[in-house]
Amino acid sequence: MMQGSGDSFLGGRITAQQPRDGFRSGTDAVMLAASVPAQANDELLELGAGTGIGSLCLAARVPDCRITGLEIFPGLVSLAQANAIINRMEARVSFACADIFDLPGPWRREFDHVFCNPPFHGTEGETSPREVRARALQDNGRLGDWLASGCKRVRAGGTFTAIVRTDRLKDALDALPATGITLFPLWPRTGVPSTRMIVQLRKNARTPPTLLAGLVLHEENGNYTRDAEAVLREADSLALGNPRR
Repeated sequence: MMQGSGDSFLGGRITAQQPRDGFRSGTDAVMLAASVPAQANDELLELGAGTGIGSLCLAARVPDCRITGLEIFPGLVSLAQANAIINRMEARVSFACADIFDLPGPWRREFDHVFCNPPFHGTEGETSPREVRARALQDNGRLGDWLASGCKRVRAGGTFTAIVRTDRLKDALDALPATGITLFPLWPRTGVPSTRMIVQLRKNARTPPTLLAGLVLHEENGNYTRDAEAVLREADSLALGNPRR
């Protein structure tokens, strides 16, 4: 197993080991998990689960849902499985090693909800000599393939949710259907352009695209806003199709 160090999420509701060296999940994973409109007894799939932070945060917010997280690197899968055990969620949150572009039979089916935090950079941006970090950061022009793979695994009426860089929104929308889309920007501060966008597709919906007001993350002094704290520390919901609870 990879060497890990401990982090906590949702005000300590989730504790997790993440790689000492390499990509580490943070705010984006928590916001993504908060935006999925899951309910009890739903079956969910996370693509590119890493160490499982997104799946575990979602499971902490929604009791009795069942989540499978797929990740291509065995070392990260081992950490994710250990994190599920640490948080006593192994009965309903599991992780497996798989290539999302060539899924084995057990996961080539439909789920109530699918979500992912795909690599943010295309062929530009930050690079890394470490394979695990490089693949977490760079999609090598395959953002559309990530999103298309997720959409295929969603049942009719279910949702596919991804968090992407705002400057790559066009790439994301080009890969998705023209209807049933909801956009939720994350603003670093009031008056500052959005750098992250939550994109959610309601499968087979015929509604026109909807742009919501989004969420401001930080006050001018750098502290999280009250609304951001509610999501990050108190496990509040951002579920785009449902009122907050």
